[in-house]
Amino acid sequence: MEKEHEFDGPWWQYPPLRNAIIAAVIALIAFTLEKLNLADSNIIIYQYWFAIILGGYTWAWEGLEDLIQKGEISISMLMIGATTGAGYLGMWDEAAALVVLYGIAEGIEEYTFNRTRNAIRSLLDLAPREARLLRDGKQQVVPAETLQIGDEFIVLPGEAIPSDGEIIEGKTTVDESPVTGESVPVDKQAGDKVFAATVNGQATLTVRATTTYADNTLSRIIDLIENAQDQKGHAQEWMERFGRRYSPTVLSIAVALIILPMLFQLDFNFWTEKAVILLVAAAPCALIISLPIAMSAGISGAGKRGILIKGGAHLEHLGIIKTIAFDKTGTLTHGKPVVTDVKAFMGSEEEVTSLAAGIEKFSAHPLALAIVRYAEEQKVAIARVSNTKALPGSGTQGDVDGQTWHLGSPTLFREFGVNLEELKDSIYELQNQGKTVVLLGNEKQVLGLIAMQDVLRENASQVIQRLHEMDIRTVMLTGDNQHTAQRVAEQLGIDEVHANLKPDDKVVEIEKLMKTGPTLMVGDGINDAPALASATCGVAMGAAGTDAAIEAADIALMADDLGKLEEAMQIGQKARKVSLQNIIFSLIVLVILIPAGVAGFLSVAMVVMIHEASELLAVANGLRCGRLP
Repeated sequence: MEKEHEFDGPWWQYPPLRNAIIAAVIALIAFTLEKLNLADSNIIIYQYWFAIILGGYTWAWEGLEDLIQKGEISISMLMIGATTGAGYLGMWDEAAALVVLYGIAEGIEEYTFNRTRNAIRSLLDLAPREARLLRDGKQQVVPAETLQIGDEFIVLPGEAIPSDGEIIEGKTTVDESPVTGESVPVDKQAGDKVFAATVNGQATLTVRATTTYADNTLSRIIDLIENAQDQKGHAQEWMERFGRRYSPTVLSIAVALIILPMLFQLDFNFWTEKAVILLVAAAPCALIISLPIAMSAGISGAGKRGILIKGGAHLEHLGIIKTIAFDKTGTLTHGKPVVTDVKAFMGSEEEVTSLAAGIEKFSAHPLALAIVRYAEEQKVAIARVSNTKALPGSGTQGDVDGQTWHLGSPTLFREFGVNLEELKDSIYELQNQGKTVVLLGNEKQVLGLIAMQDVLRENASQVIQRLHEMDIRTVMLTGDNQHTAQRVAEQLGIDEVHANLKPDDKVVEIEKLMKTGPTLMVGDGINDAPALASATCGVAMGAAGTDAAIEAADIALMADDLGKLEEAMQIGQKARKVSLQNIIFSLIVLVILIPAGVAGFLSVAMVVMIHEASELLAVANGLRCGRLP
């Protein structure tokens, strides 16, 4: 049936469902008057006619439109045929029962389907309609949709943020659960991004808008989910193709049951009744609707948790994945190395930290940022260093009081000819722990060393363990060295490691893994784009506010949280399980109902009731896909 997406009222006011219910009341009154002989038979027939027209015109008209405009014989056409046949036989009570029960079932299905599709749009209500625009030092309340890029606005404590932006003043915590699904508030300060509909915590913020209202992160999420619900999976496409062939076949058999007995002078009414029962019993309503409901509920439920699944095919893939390949940096780890050890061989650790931070102060390299950040956290005064210079692939150098100091790998100092024999135990011990070691010194001696490590995500090992419990093999694909990669894999319990890989190498490994079964690739959505595209399904982590990451992957986890991957897998597996349940259930109903009805074990009314009840059960079961197990 054609979907009316804009209806937001209660179910009893939904026009197709409301009309079907009113028709049911009218038909029930007519049935009661008939059984009690309280009205003329013609009046009762007129009541049945009115109930049939009121309860059936919506779905009947849509069935005729499909036939005329698309040349398709839909399930509605089977019901039109069944209603016509029952009326011809004078079975007006049966005809009315067929129309109102089918109309109620279709109305509930349509209302449920639309409600599932539109549930995600309720997130828009979380974004405030007005914003406190800051202009010429004065606040002015304006409609949020009028905000332009570059506008500055104020967000008071406890208020929702009207649009995406960057904090230019203030320090607070923000509840980002509407966008990322992450329930724990996130610390924010000047320079950090904030998203529309997230809720400011305890401090007033001044924010500069980075998008228009119509193009903010929340709006993009809603658009992606709505588009995803229109994209059908392979099973759903097959089911629709099946329906387009099955319905004409059933209608042809029903027509044959009417025409052939006439040629052989058999009881016309008897075989017409059989044709009516066949049309009702064989209509594959539950079978056809079972997958769309499950897919739509799964995609919508995932979206509310900050998991963007960009189509039914990808939701199907989540249910069959046998192997998950992880990028290391930024996926299994935070992607931001931290200083773990400082050792001084001459002077103090504070002096080593001060000089190293001075040399790295103006560098954008992740290791340099880690050293400077460590010095600031330890409240160590950063040395004044001049003439800093990067040594590609080796380290950095700078001058202090006319003396040149180097900060770099042990290899750099070996090239200088510095004897590291006494230091090698300390260096190897740290490297064996998977840490990166840099030395500080000059061309003659080493003052100290600093060890850094990319910190594992807090829940990474638990997620890997639970994936194993779901019978999923885990693999790490990384450009890092074998020793570090192996160390991380051992800490997390990952099954297989492939290190020293370039982007093209990752594609080759993905193709190998896919030969053993459906494979999921998890990465950052940009650097791992070739591997993400090559896998059965690609997942980008931490995609909130990142257009490229959202667009690059089949599935985008808005939060920077591996736990969301586990939730996505659970939703995919549940959707697959529920879809299979519905398909098997629907086929069993058809296999039992068709012969039982045609053989005369069930009346038309009983066939109609069982048929529509099975459809509603399939709808109710499909809705479970939106909830985690």
